[in-house]
Amino acid sequence: MDRSINFRGIAGSAGNIMQGMGKFVFGNEGPESKEDSYVERYLDRISNGTIPDERRSAMTELQSLVAESRSAQMSFGAMGFPILLNVLKEDREDVELVRGALETFVSALTPIETTQGPKTEVQPASVNSDLLSRETENISLLLSLLSEEDFYVRYYTIQLLTALLTNSLKRLQEAILLIPRGITVLMDMLMDREVIRNEALLLLTYLTRDAEEIQKIVVFEGVFEKIFSIIREEGYSDGGVVVQDCLELLNNLIRHSSSNQMLLKETMGFDPLIAILKIRRGSAFNFTQQKTVNLLGALNTVELLLTGGPSSESGKDANKNANQAALAQKNILDHLLLLGVESQWAPVALRCMALRCIGNLVLRNPQNLDSLAKKQVGEEPHVQPALNAILSIILRTSIAQEFVAADFVFKCFCEKNPNGQALLASTIAPHPNQGDTHRAASDMPFGSVLLQALVSGDVNGDMEACCRASSVLSHIIKDNLQSKDRVLQIQLETPTPSLGRTEPLLHRIVTCLSIAASADGENNQSSHLEESYIQPVILRLLIVWLVDCSNAVNCLLESAVHLNYIIELASSKRYTACVRGLAAVVLGACVLYNASREKGCDAFAAADAISQKIGLTTYFLRFDELRKSLAHSSSEQRHRKELSRSSANSMSDFQEIEEDETNKDDQHPVLSEIFDSQFVNFLNKLEADIRENIMDIFSRTKTATAVLPAELEQKNGEVDGEYIKRLKSFVEKQCNEMQDLLARNAMLAEEFVKTGGGNTADTSQKPSSGRERVQMEALRQELEGAKRQIELLKTEKSQIEAEANHQRNLAVKMESDLKSLSDAYNSLEQANYRLDTEVKTLRQGGSVPYPDVEAIKAQAKEEAEKDSEAELNDLLVCLGQEQSKVEKLSARLAELGEDVDTLLQGIGDDTAIPDDDDEDEDEDDEQ
Repeated sequence: MDRSINFRGIAGSAGNIMQGMGKFVFGNEGPESKEDSYVERYLDRISNGTIPDERRSAMTELQSLVAESRSAQMSFGAMGFPILLNVLKEDREDVELVRGALETFVSALTPIETTQGPKTEVQPASVNSDLLSRETENISLLLSLLSEEDFYVRYYTIQLLTALLTNSLKRLQEAILLIPRGITVLMDMLMDREVIRNEALLLLTYLTRDAEEIQKIVVFEGVFEKIFSIIREEGYSDGGVVVQDCLELLNNLIRHSSSNQMLLKETMGFDPLIAILKIRRGSAFNFTQQKTVNLLGALNTVELLLTGGPSSESGKDANKNANQAALAQKNILDHLLLLGVESQWAPVALRCMALRCIGNLVLRNPQNLDSLAKKQVGEEPHVQPALNAILSIILRTSIAQEFVAADFVFKCFCEKNPNGQALLASTIAPHPNQGDTHRAASDMPFGSVLLQALVSGDVNGDMEACCRASSVLSHIIKDNLQSKDRVLQIQLETPTPSLGRTEPLLHRIVTCLSIAASADGENNQSSHLEESYIQPVILRLLIVWLVDCSNAVNCLLESAVHLNYIIELASSKRYTACVRGLAAVVLGACVLYNASREKGCDAFAAADAISQKIGLTTYFLRFDELRKSLAHSSSEQRHRKELSRSSANSMSDFQEIEEDETNKDDQHPVLSEIFDSQFVNFLNKLEADIRENIMDIFSRTKTATAVLPAELEQKNGEVDGEYIKRLKSFVEKQCNEMQDLLARNAMLAEEFVKTGGGNTADTSQKPSSGRERVQMEALRQELEGAKRQIELLKTEKSQIEAEANHQRNLAVKMESDLKSLSDAYNSLEQANYRLDTEVKTLRQGGSVPYPDVEAIKAQAKEEAEKDSEAELNDLLVCLGQEQSKVEKLSARLAELGEDVDTLLQGIGDDTAIPDDDDEDEDEDDEQ
């Protein structure tokens, strides 16, 4: 082959473009030009050389130069790809030269870090990857090298494919799908020597990311068996990074595919997965960083199985329930409790992930919920219910992420589980030794521990415990009216027990909220980080409690102090937008779910307080601010990292992550986890109901009675026509006035929309004094009253007109009926007169003779006797025929040995009696 022609053609075509890019990136002059000449010289020796050793030597020097110089990488990409690809095709027998070519490709695709130059400059390795992956033929050539016998050829080929995936993932995925048996060749590498197997595993991990078709082929090739075989050989969770890569590959395959999850369950089962999670109790110093990452990968697998697949798939729920049942049968709850609850020496990230898996395991699954409720953790004699232990984690942990994870368990336990909620609510009661702070929490019932934490903010100022206990209580009473009323009946001693009074738990929680707010207000500039979510969490409890519970609303409004404090939270700019918005929702719930008729505590009173002390414009703006704040939180929640080799080390230490995240924004990360999309949607629906209800209240009078004008009453002696005419005149006058009022009302509404449509700058335009505000409210109420009166008059007018029309129609109908009756009466009179005339004529013996009745009777009797005699003769003939038949049958029966008399006994007895009676009657008639 004439390699010089080939080389010159390459240098004269694609080389011009790449060299121009190199000049743009690195400049026209300098050391790079010298390295370009070296690259060109080496390529010429490889292409045109005839002595194998010289070609190998040139390949080695080229590889060293490309591995150290970015300029050499760029020059090699411009000129060297076709030459080395030709070596891979034509010089397969020269194994050392092929090795060198593959190693040079790997060096050309490996980025070289440098401190010089701008960060935005083009990376030669990325450009080279793009060039090599453009042609599917190149990828096919590399895959064919995987079948070579030489170990290093296969090893460098796998490394080269992995380097291509790093920079050109999508293109390589598409190319491999087009190559026949491309995935199969890679799968065969999993059975190769350990080094090649590990590289092939990493390669498949990259290939299967968001590639559904590749995932299907890999699963069809039996990847599950090979994955768990490698994990078992490596020692399960005690293995190295290979176990991590296996679990990452496994998670790629089941993350977005319910069918792959079902196939895993049916082929391998979950026993190998459970084996990874097994740890020895008390192994305090065995959690190395790699073991932690491996366990995190296995827990991530469990979490994916418990979610059931993507929400778009139709069979997600059925698959999730099946996975929950199958994992529960393997006693996974015991392993999760050991990792998340009992192993307090385990890394925080591991405990948090295990707690989240516990929540997903019991979510809406009656059997698993019952198992968790009955579980005991710990060792004798320190044994306690699992739910008590999780509550203790919530109250005592100093890490916010662990609090969120443990709180998630109670959220899942209480969701759609009214029996579980009632069970937990039934234990909430003051404990006899509640004031003994030295008493161990494990010796107290669940509810007593929770109640002690709820009131701790008022007793000893522990607002953190009060906040976290409020979050748990909100799960217990959510959507459960029975639990709300039960907790509402709890009475606590006042801070000064000498007075002998008690107060409801709801009042104490509002008091704790005020303490937290006052502490936050005093230290607004240098407030602690945890205080930024204490108030929102307590306000969430109040919202959940008040919704659909009029008794809770009445309890809250019993004291005007509580309502005034909530109003202050909603109106003061000292607090965050989230706090102000949630306080506004609490006020709205007091209006929406208020069933009281007591003056000063009803819905009208609450709405008036909002209008007078906040103003409807400002009040509705609080909802807009809250919506924006929660939208920011939910967007943060959606951006959760997936566990991979690049992120595993950082995820293994939550404490560092927490410090980094909390310094980025004023919004505490706990809020983005607790205020999830479900709660945000709940608030949005509640906000719409509150708006509609408040506007409805201000659009009608406080009393249902209305005074009718005197003009609507009919005067004595007034004719109906004149009355209707006067009503029409009155209604026309009222309609003209109504049009004027509607025009004025439209102007006011337009002004209200402009000031309250979301522009916070317009809030400064509201009345500057209380007198002006009262006057505006009075005018507005008068306008609303006039509108209601006009509507009432229009309704009365329509009713009167309808009644008049009804009476008119009724009179016409009665007149018609009367005429019909009169005509009928006349017809009857005429008929009666005619009949009377005929009767008189007959009685006076006119020309018509009377009929002879006796003659007619005799004639009829004679005809009847003739008919009766003929019928009797026919009957006698039939009886004779039947008698002969009976005699013949009796003779035949006698021949057969039957007793004829016995058979005939009783036959005809019933009919004989009436026959005799008939004969008697005939005889009497003859006589």
